[in-house]
Formats: sequence, C-alpha cells, structure tokens
Amino acid sequence: MDHDDLAHWSKRAADWAREYHRGLRDRPVRAQTTPCATAARLPAAPPEQPEPMETIWADFERLVPDAMTHWQHPRFFAYFPANAAPASMLAEQLANAMAAQCMLWQTAPAATELEQVTVDWLRQALGLAPRFTGTIHDSATTATLSAVLTMRERALSWAGNAQGLSGQKRLRLYASAQTHSSVDKAARLSGIGQENLVKVPTDATHAMDPEALDAAIRADLAAGYLPAGVILCVGGTGIGAIDRVAETLAIARAHDLYTHVDAAWAGSAMICPEFRPLWQGIDGADSIVTNPHKWLGVQFDCAVQFLADPAPQVRTLGLRPDYLETLGQSDVTDFNEWTVPLGRRFRALKLWFVLRAYGLEGLRARIRNHVAWAAEARDAIAALPGFEIVTEPLLSLFTFALGDDAATEALLKRVNDDGRVYLTQTRHQGRFVIRVQVGSFDCTRADVMMLPRVLAEVSGAA
Repeated sequence: MDHDDLAHWSKRAADWAREYHRGLRDRPVRAQTTPCATAARLPAAPPEQPEPMETIWADFERLVPDAMTHWQHPRFFAYFPANAAPASMLAEQLANAMAAQCMLWQTAPAATELEQVTVDWLRQALGLAPRFTGTIHDSATTATLSAVLTMRERALSWAGNAQGLSGQKRLRLYASAQTHSSVDKAARLSGIGQENLVKVPTDATHAMDPEALDAAIRADLAAGYLPAGVILCVGGTGIGAIDRVAETLAIARAHDLYTHVDAAWAGSAMICPEFRPLWQGIDGADSIVTNPHKWLGVQFDCAVQFLADPAPQVRTLGLRPDYLETLGQSDVTDFNEWTVPLGRRFRALKLWFVLRAYGLEGLRARIRNHVAWAAEARDAIAALPGFEIVTEPLLSLFTFALGDDAATEALLKRVNDDGRVYLTQTRHQGRFVIRVQVGSFDCTRADVMMLPRVLAEVSGAA
C-alpha cells in the first residue's frame, strides 16, 4: 500500500464512517457476542505474503463492527462516553497523517505551542484563575498518577526519585470512598501503597467530611506518618459525588499538603457558569484534571491537567539527557517533562478543532440539554411501578433500582440484552444500583426518553 492507495482507501474509510454513524441507532449498543468468538474467526498465524486491501477491508466489515460496543451510539448511557465529534475525527486524521512524536518543542513546535494556547482557552472556558497552566495527558489516570508522584516527592523533600522509599517515613494520601479507582492505582504505582490511601468518611451528601479529613491527618502525624496529599472528587464515577472543595482545600492548606482534584467527567460542565458553584473554591487547588474526551466531543484520548505551578511536577517527572536538549534554546517548554511517558501524540489539534468548530455556546447547549434530559428521564423512571430513584441527578448522572439486588441485576441484564440502550451498574451503600449517564455527543431528547420506554417494556411495567 502506497500513498496513492491511501488516498483511495481514506476516502472509502470516510464514507464508511459517515454511514456507520448514520446507522448507529439501528445497531444494538452493546456488543452482542461472547468471549473468544471473534478470535475464533481469525487465522492463528500471520500471513507470509501481502494480502489485497480489498480482502482486508472485507474482513474488517465482516468481523469488527458487529463485535464492538458502540461508544458513539446516541443511546450509550453507560460509564461516561468517549466522544468523537466529526471535527475531532477530522483533526485526528490529520494528526495521524503527520505522525509526529511531540515529546520536545523542537520535534513539534506547532504541537507544543498549540497545546499551550488551547489549554489556556479551556482554562478560560472553565472560569479557572489565570495562574493555571497545564498539559494534555492520555487519560485522567495518568494525570492523577503524575499528581500523586508530585505529592510523594514534595513530601520527601525531593528525595524519593533519587533514594527510593526504603527507610523513609510512611507516606499517607487522603481521599473519599467516592473517588475513582485511578486514585487507588496511583497509590500503588507511586510506591506509597494501597494501605496508605486513607478513605475519609463522607457526609450525608456523599462528600468528603472536612472535619474527618483534619482528624485523619492529625492522627497520622501523631503516629509518626508523613501526610503527602489530598485528592478531591468533583463528579464521582459511581453516583457523581462532589467533595466540598473550598472547605476541604482549606484543611489541606492548613497542613501544607499538595492537592489534586479529579473532575474528569463533571469538569467539562463548568464551561456553563451556572454549574460552577459545584466546585466553588477550585482556584485553591494545586492540580485539576478534566477530560474533554468525556463531555466536550473531543476524540479519546485527551485529558487536560491544570497546574497552579508546574515546577513541582516538572521537578518530579522531568529528565533531560543530552540527546533530548534543544541546542540554543533554554526557555522552551518540553511537555514530556510534565508527564510520565516520553512519547506524546499531537492531542492539542483535536481540541483546537472542536473548540473552534462548535464554539463554547454550541458545547454549552449540548451539556445543558443533557442535564435537562437526564432530569426528565429521572422523573419518567420514578413514575414506573416498582422503580426507585436511589441517588438524584448530579448534572446528568443518577441511579435507580427495581426491588432488591437480584431483581435490579436481572433487569440490567434484560435491558442490555435488548440492545436499544446500554447501562452499567455500581454499588452504593452496599446496594446494587443501575447508573444512567447522559453525555453522547449526538444524542437527542428522543434517545434519552427511549430509556424509560425500554425499562417499562422489559420490566413488564408498560
């Protein structure tokens, strides 16, 4: 395959993408397949000789789409969507064509500077203070790990990277039970350890209790431990829990602890000024992560970490051997020093395309619609016989149940086997509940209101 062939097949791929998205509503949302079924249809060994692209393409159409869960389906109400607005898809095609390794300014000057500008555009859109700068990671997991590593090094007076953790004081991290599992993973990968991640009790609103946080820190200090940092939650994955940001940050500051706010999903909603009271006090944080790929239409992967001061993170993660120096330029930004991988994709291009193609008002309208439609769906589900709203909508996320755990789990299986919508579960206060999250870029009110209709039909309440 050469570049002339690529031109032909790229056009065919674009036509396929158009028809794929146009026909998504006719497909079951979740893959209707069984484990190993796709692998069983593939050859056991690679081909020794080149195969015609026609044959490869035909196999793609035959094997892949029907064995995929369709994340761009407008009735995908599970997890949080990894969106792909058309403008983002176009930008991704261009980034793939250039295939740049954007690790240094000199290896990708436009990519570096576009990242600086678009991250600042997003900062302005979210209403964050001008002191914040930032970078684009692959996911919130990497951003959170970067913040936790910075907490570790700061607490150890920058000795951990050089000396290791052996012989050091026992480090402690603090978060609520509503935080994402990426926080647990960061505690493990950073060497701090799962047992040193303190899950602080929550209050009646499922937010971390600031007084309990203060008590936990004081108890650890008395025990000879070394508190390192606090991770706050703005929009938990399970039920959308939000910590009391201003009060919790005040406790962390009183103990001189580094803070990171995981707003991977809900942070995108802050482009709407009316939702910003949900994270009141956010400008006091040291680190914040939000994922434009979750609710702003940007292609996965694109997680933006905002930093009040990048110096501690660069000091933690930065490494500049001779072969990575930009000769004659000492003041350039090399974003590989801000994150874990050396290699970096040109992610800023798709953020730039999306912010320009839809504008902040276009993106705000989508988020406001999703929030309003989620509330409408909640009311319709609450009116169904036997259904119970377990947690009320937080932006566009709420949970419900139908009787006991067994009945609710059986309902979820019937709904997902039906195929018209896709939902997932969580456990809340020991109870099996079903999550609803409205956030697909192309969903409509009719798509959202299909949810109570399907629930009524599969439960026998229709």
